[in-house]
Amino acid sequence: MTSEGPPAAGERAARLLGRDDELRRVDALLAAARDGRGGGLVVSGEPGIGKTALLEATAVAAEGFRLLRLDGYEAESGIPFAGVHRLTIPLREHVMVLPQRQQQALQVATGLADGPPPDRYLVGLGVLGLLTAAVVSTSPVVCVVDDTHLLDAESLDVLAFVARRLVADRVAFVFAARDEPPVAERLAGLPVLRLLGLAAGPAVKLLTSVLREPIDPATAARVAAATGGNPLALIDLADELSVRELIRSSVDAEPIPVGGRLEAFYLRQVRRTAPQQQLWLLIAAAESTGNVDLVQAAARRLGLAGTWGDEPELRGLVEVGTSLRFRHALVPSATYNGAAGADRRRVHGALSDAAGALGLVELAAWHAAKATIGTDAHVADRLERVAELAGRRGGFTSRAGVLTQASRLTPPGPVRDGRLVAAAEAALAAGAAGLARSLVDEVGEESLDPVTRGRLIRVRVDHAFFTAGPDVVRGAADMLTAAACFHGHDAAAEQEALLQAFLRALVVERLGRDVPLPTLGRRLLDGAGRADHAGPGHRAERGDHVAATILRALGTYILRPYREAVPELRAAVTVIDGLDGADLLKYGVVSVALTTALWDDAAIRRCLERTAATARDLGSVQIVDAALWILSLSLLHIGTPRAAQQHIDQVRELRRAIGYDAEQVVNAALLAWSGGPREGVEAIAEAARAGGFGGVHASGVSALAVRDLAERRYPDAYARLKPLMDTPFLQVTPLNYADFVEAASRSGRAAEVLGFVEQLEDMASVNGSVWTRGLAQRARALVADDGDAEPWHAAAVATLGPTALTVELGRSHLVYGEWLRRRRRRRDAREQLSRAVEIFDDAGAPAFAQRARTELAASGRPPTAGEPPRRLDLTPQELAVARLAAAGATNAEISATMFISPNTVDYHLRKVFQRLGVTSRRQLAGRLEQW
Repeated sequence: MTSEGPPAAGERAARLLGRDDELRRVDALLAAARDGRGGGLVVSGEPGIGKTALLEATAVAAEGFRLLRLDGYEAESGIPFAGVHRLTIPLREHVMVLPQRQQQALQVATGLADGPPPDRYLVGLGVLGLLTAAVVSTSPVVCVVDDTHLLDAESLDVLAFVARRLVADRVAFVFAARDEPPVAERLAGLPVLRLLGLAAGPAVKLLTSVLREPIDPATAARVAAATGGNPLALIDLADELSVRELIRSSVDAEPIPVGGRLEAFYLRQVRRTAPQQQLWLLIAAAESTGNVDLVQAAARRLGLAGTWGDEPELRGLVEVGTSLRFRHALVPSATYNGAAGADRRRVHGALSDAAGALGLVELAAWHAAKATIGTDAHVADRLERVAELAGRRGGFTSRAGVLTQASRLTPPGPVRDGRLVAAAEAALAAGAAGLARSLVDEVGEESLDPVTRGRLIRVRVDHAFFTAGPDVVRGAADMLTAAACFHGHDAAAEQEALLQAFLRALVVERLGRDVPLPTLGRRLLDGAGRADHAGPGHRAERGDHVAATILRALGTYILRPYREAVPELRAAVTVIDGLDGADLLKYGVVSVALTTALWDDAAIRRCLERTAATARDLGSVQIVDAALWILSLSLLHIGTPRAAQQHIDQVRELRRAIGYDAEQVVNAALLAWSGGPREGVEAIAEAARAGGFGGVHASGVSALAVRDLAERRYPDAYARLKPLMDTPFLQVTPLNYADFVEAASRSGRAAEVLGFVEQLEDMASVNGSVWTRGLAQRARALVADDGDAEPWHAAAVATLGPTALTVELGRSHLVYGEWLRRRRRRRDAREQLSRAVEIFDDAGAPAFAQRARTELAASGRPPTAGEPPRRLDLTPQELAVARLAAAGATNAEISATMFISPNTVDYHLRKVFQRLGVTSRRQLAGRLEQW
């Protein structure tokens, strides 16, 4: 619907006393959206404080806007995407303009089609696309969402995501919600307007305007103070009490009803009606979706005529039209809570039967559960079927809630415990770690079958890593236990558990407990063999071959000589290269172990970038986040700190989109490389070690060692790296061999590291990697006699020159230039050192740049601050959009990739073109190549 035009601000302020500042906030939001700067606003406060009134003022002010309304209902709070479904009904004409994946996600989520369960953020992109399409075809859009706290969790996540992604869009959201922590958590990142009670002047004016007889100002002021300026309390007290009663109440010791006491006030009004009318009101209160047909059908089942809604409506408690709406949320709450338990159950039973007859399966099950005392296996089965529907739509939060309810109605035993485990799995998938833990604690393990026991162990491990609990150090061992539970029962689950055991070991590295690496390797190889020889009764699946190939590669790498492992590692990378879609998401992250073990920098980039791109396409924010984070760490070895920072910036932007505090995204290794405070890096690394996250600790320590090398603190670098060399860990430790060689050789310990140089040379001869060969050549130069070093220095520069290993090339130029200066070949030294300075400046490696400048000055060139590194004057999001556009992506493709609207893509591109002085995407590509 479109408003006909708002009254003047002064007129609206007169209607909404004491809310001038709040109205200005709303006007500013709408004005910005009208001008193409969309956004959202959360209006919060206690019951009766005026949230709904402010929403109505928003609707009135929305001149020229298309107005979309959405209310939350308790009965739909367990139905995934129910709110999204209702909000998007008026927008269905625009569905065909969405990319196919977004169309499918919306249709599956809202129950209009079957398909793979969609990620909620892919659904969010679809909703964002519908809203922006509606703007293009009509006018600006404003969505007002009342009783937000009663929306299903999936819809709330989707709408909050959409509101956060509004940048250059003529769309505004206004949410009204009670002050409840779960709601605030899901709406995090949006501006909040918290409504307080009216000030004394407006409160008195409101009270006197609604009283039927005059009241003296002093008494009115006391009444206003006693209610805390709550507008609803003032209006309803004026309606119920005479001035004499108000005067008496204003001097009583007991406060005038506000908040919870307002329920008693409304309950008194309800109980003044006839018993049959009270029953009709109870039916309406229990059926919170406002479905008039359902309420009337249930009323008929309880013997009520169809006119029992008339008197309550006349009393101003409820409005009945195409839908049923109470005057305030406290009215149904008072009605329902004030009824006897037996009456509530009888009403829910009638509603369940009526909903079933109307084909409302989920509502029927919900009401059936409310009508049940104790356990009821039949009702629990119905709820489990509803939970299955929720899972098919991607509604993991709803699935967890419904399964939890089903478990409460299930008699003790294996079925109940299985439902608790399934609920915990869904809760973790939705990010509800606290709920998952509480459910797991209820499980009686003695009655579990092996597969359910394995699932329980997996949930516990996932919970420990999700919450950074103390059991992370046992994660690999516990996942091997889970794999043993699955063995002989569920081959796919066993393979997944084995891969997870390896990934958990990567996270904790040297801090892992209860499973030595050789044991892990043997279990991985055993799992690969079982997948290859699953037996005649097992139908081979593609996933069996993929998992077996990866397990075999990892197991061989752990147990066998490197020469034997390389062919298996390459086979596994080839298999992953052939994956796409959901299969790539399943195995893409583990690729970094395989590609790093091969020292294949191109494959590291390729696999992780493909994984991130596919995850974006499928809306899997969690996998995008993981892939970008891992790539940022890898780029410190195979690229530049500046490129690593760009990926961390993308992680920050992604986390802002889903409501997390992006300022908490800190990469300790990158901080060390970028010149961050040493004490900060050390604190992060130590905190990670204390929490069991050995990988984060080791990366931070090794990066500080590289910083020590850059600052010529060679003994410190040696001291940091020596413990890591003494306790090597898989593919991680060899990456630091060349650093350790430099630290030791510059500390007078060259003989100690000859073995590491030989290991690098041996690996290079086996894997054929120019990365390995270039570092081996540089390391050999550092331990060689001065007279023999130059060919190795020159070889390292020549080997690394054509690669993307930018910082490693810069370091090779640096040590070569230092050697040349010591040999008094100053002109040759200046050539190498000048190139090193240029590389380090462009790469964002300030400590190495300073070392190179110092050496350059010592070679006879006056020290300079150096030209500032060439940088694009673009934000991280603008740069990401520019790179995608330069690569040939359309605005729609960029929109899907970046989780932003096409309008925002266009907005960013216009700014990019202006700042870079280009007029086409071809020119943009050429300009970006200069950086």
